[in-house]
Order: sequence, then structure tokens, then C-alpha cells
Amino acid sequence: MYALPVKKLLLTGAGGFTGHHVLEHILLNTDWDVIATDSFRHKGRADRIAPVLNGGEWERVPRRSRGQVITHDLAAPFSRDETVRLSGADYVIAMASESHVDRSIRDPVPFVRNNADVMLNTLELCRAVFPEHVIVISTDEVYGPVPAGSPGHGEWSPILPSNPYSASKAAQEAVAISYWRTYGVPVTIVNCMNLFGERQDPEKFIPKTLRAVTRGETVTVHGTPGDVGTRHWLHARNLADALLHILRNLPPAQFPETDRPDRWNIASPDPVSNLEMANLIATAAGCELHYELTDFHSARPGHDPHYGLDPSKLEKAGWKPPVDFAESLDRTVKWTLAHPSWLD
Repeated sequence: MYALPVKKLLLTGAGGFTGHHVLEHILLNTDWDVIATDSFRHKGRADRIAPVLNGGEWERVPRRSRGQVITHDLAAPFSRDETVRLSGADYVIAMASESHVDRSIRDPVPFVRNNADVMLNTLELCRAVFPEHVIVISTDEVYGPVPAGSPGHGEWSPILPSNPYSASKAAQEAVAISYWRTYGVPVTIVNCMNLFGERQDPEKFIPKTLRAVTRGETVTVHGTPGDVGTRHWLHARNLADALLHILRNLPPAQFPETDRPDRWNIASPDPVSNLEMANLIATAAGCELHYELTDFHSARPGHDPHYGLDPSKLEKAGWKPPVDFAESLDRTVKWTLAHPSWLD
């Protein structure tokens, strides 16, 4: 009796915050071989990937090399040799992108060009090696804001980006859809919301707030009395679990059997206000919260006060977050306090 061949996954942006959590989750929960890419030019860090490959739970995993890292800047095409090396990839998770709204507003042209080139070069590789399934990671922000109290955007809501970052992600989606229709690249689009977890960049809200409360500093919360911004928060390992569920159970739609690729929202079901989140972080850290409200529109032009995704479609397809929000946040705060270098 012959064993089935081991699946091979290409993961782009593996040195990023979300990417390294996806890498860890895939390696711990499958027997797949993973080839991971990162340019290490933006926010990708080798010290995120190293613990995944070498430490902790990995001491209990047989010493077969299942995770390989390629340094490659996806703003440039893959070479012929790289394409040959990556041929035979069964799955692709296209995660690499610039992702910070403020930086996209300060300097939009290189930001948007980078994200467009990253997607084009990824899809050109997929057109050459033709995997079984390509998941394109996008964001709720392509849809723009939701009214306060709304359950969130459903899949295929109108695309109305508010800033250069969200516009660049909408452009990535459009290019991916065109490759799905024109070339048959088996694309699925995933839209997710605010992610958090261990080893997140300190420019993001949770580590930034944690750093401030542990130092007795005042936290700036965007909003006005009675109208504080809201988000749906999800630990990055929950996102990784949803991606694995999609790859295992939800094969991609095909043209012309349907007029569009599959699209799945991945989010926690309940919105949390920015002020409530700041209070939860301070409480988990055992600190007092000092905060000030700042008018959202004057302080952050191009940002949306209320974001939201409706995750019910994926729930009906058999997935829900395996670790709830409260437990995920408490774990993240405790881990970060035990590893304070990640707040610098």
C-alpha cells in the first residue's frame, strides 16, 4: 500500500506578524511541506520565523525538514529557477503585502505600487505552476465603513475603499479575479479584520496600548463621547485555523460554472469599541487606563470609525474560532508582558 504524497504549501509574507502565525499553525496541524517567502524589507522579521522552526512545540516534532524559507521580494518576479523549485505546490496562501494605513496615507505611491506588484508577481507564479487552490488574503477595509451597530459587511458588498491601503487591497482583489476568469487560476478571496497575537509590531493598537498602560502613559482613543470607533478582533491563529478549514473542506469555485470566485469573511462575531479594548488590555495587564478621546475624522483622515464583517457564511460552512476573544486577548497580553522586547 502506497502512502499519499505529502501536500506542499507556498506561503508568502511568512515573516510578517500574521504570516508567522499561519506558518506555525500549518506546520503543527498538518504533515504538509511549507515553502515560505519574505523580502524582510518591510515588516517581515526572521526572529518571528526562527521560534516557529526551531523551538517550543517543535522539540516534539520529528526532525524532518518541513519548513523552508526563501528570501524573495515579491515586488520583483520569480526567477526561472525559483519557479521550477516551486512547481508542484498544491496550495498557495498569498499573504505578503504592506498593511499599515498611516504609512499608506503618508506616502501612497510606492505603497500602492508595491502591493499591486506583489499580487501580480504572485499570480504570475500561480499561472506558471498552477496549484490546486490559491487563497488571496484581503481586508474588511476594501468595503469602507459600516454604520455604528451594523452586523457588518457580507461577502460581495460594494467595494468602497477609504484610503490608499484599502484601495491597494481592492486592486489586488480585482487582479486576482481577472486571473481567475482569464487564466483559470483557482483563486479564493478571504477578507479578515483586525488581528492580534504574539510578536505583533508595536505600531499596532494592542501592543501600543499595552506599552502605554504599563508605563503609565495616556492612551489616545479615536472617537467622541457616544461615538467611539469599533472593530471585530481575531487572534491570528484563529485566522490560520480558518484558512486551513478552507483548504481542507471548501474547494475553489471555477469559471464558468459560477460568475465569481469564492469569498469568505473571517472575523469574530461581536464588535468591540476602541475604548473597551483599551480597558480590556489594561485589566489583563493589571494596570490602570489613562486615556483621552480624539476626534476621529480630524485626527485620522482616510480612516473609518466603524469596521465590520459578517462571518455567518463561513460559520454555516462549518468553521468558528476555536479560541474565543477573551481568552485570546488574555494569552496575548500575558505572553507579551513576559517578552517585553516585542514592545520596543
